[in-house]
Amino acid sequence: MTQQDNPYAAPETGESPAGAGQSPQPTNIRWLIVAMLMGFTFLGHFNRVGITVAAKAFFIGPGLLTEVQMGQVYSAFLWIYTLCMLPGGWVIDWIGPRRALTAMGLGMGLCVVLTGALGELGLPIASLLIPLIFVRGIAGFFSTPLHPGAARSVSLWLPLTSRSTANGLVTAGALIGIAVTAPGFGWLMDRFDWSSAFMISGGALMAFSVLWFFLATDDAIGHPRTNAAEKKLVALHSVPSSGTKASIGDFVSMFRNRGLLVLASSYAAYSYFQYLFFYWIDFYFGKELKLPDGESRRATFIVMIAMAVGMAMGGLLTDRLSRRFGMRVSCRSIAISGMLLSAVFAWFGVAAKDPNTVILLFSLALGALGMCEGIFWTTAPALEPAKGGLAGAFLNTIGNAGGSLAPICTPWIGTHYGWPAAIGAACCTSVTGAILWLWIDAGAKSKVR
Repeated sequence: MTQQDNPYAAPETGESPAGAGQSPQPTNIRWLIVAMLMGFTFLGHFNRVGITVAAKAFFIGPGLLTEVQMGQVYSAFLWIYTLCMLPGGWVIDWIGPRRALTAMGLGMGLCVVLTGALGELGLPIASLLIPLIFVRGIAGFFSTPLHPGAARSVSLWLPLTSRSTANGLVTAGALIGIAVTAPGFGWLMDRFDWSSAFMISGGALMAFSVLWFFLATDDAIGHPRTNAAEKKLVALHSVPSSGTKASIGDFVSMFRNRGLLVLASSYAAYSYFQYLFFYWIDFYFGKELKLPDGESRRATFIVMIAMAVGMAMGGLLTDRLSRRFGMRVSCRSIAISGMLLSAVFAWFGVAAKDPNTVILLFSLALGALGMCEGIFWTTAPALEPAKGGLAGAFLNTIGNAGGSLAPICTPWIGTHYGWPAAIGAACCTSVTGAILWLWIDAGAKSKVR
């Protein structure tokens, strides 16, 4: 195999290496970018979920806001976030992930700061419904580039057979952010007050965005600290964004890409299973298993961290397998195995009686499911290499649409047919998502040697 045929060979640069006859090795700036993307997802989700912690402690209660009204505040974020996802993907491809993520952090951080500023006005909590809906809706708008932008940045910075590891780490950052929000944001409120907690967390996201803007670039080619070897390693597998405005045809092409459409459908099934645990696991531990509040929060934390670990390990395993068997085999085998195992563990978990056994099995279920997350975000840009941001946004839009059904359907099924049926229905969606991977080719349009 010649150097031109091997994407992992260092390029000939004409430089004099330290060892005679040896080419310089690629730098690791790409992994610094991945670490910063993890910071973005951590802070993004910490700021997204922090309002639920404040609501439980200060916003909901007699003479304050009702649970239904806070649900409207949450929905304002979720629906605008979902509706603006595809335009957000277009923006990522037009201006690049560096600028898109900077705008995301500054805009969302400012909205969180403004949420805290509402508390400084001295108004009664009951009067804050409309301002909260307005501010959280704008926060949802600014949040749209977070995951598609991170996935696009990974696709431009890393060779294909390292992207699942990177995407797994990035999505693990989000889960860690979710897991530590309750104790972390709660500590900020205890140490200061709820309005200051929002200002501090939002300010941290804004400061991090400025740091990202000055340290990151859209790809390895434009970064001053990468060497020729790293630039060549990445360039062999990357197709840059067009940098032009999207047309209607670009949006329609997402629906014409059969592989991307099947991938998004699988992600919708994946998200339904995932959102059931995100929204109802704490309720299940408290109401069904009768665990005290402290034990319920501890169990929820364990389950979320298990999923974060699964995301990191799944990405690493996928990339190792891809170097030996190719992207198609590695992505398909991990995705199918992970989603099937998650359904099996969850089913046995809901049938178990001992709380510790339930926690263990649910942790295994979410860990197995998390193994698949990075694969979705690696595959979407690979199926639309020139429009990776838009492809990631398409994936996330369909995924959120499927996931948004879980908070509604789960309590309805649980009320009428019992919680085993509710979780069993989610297990069926996970199995369906696994089966769909038989028609997904992760390397269909990618340059892999």
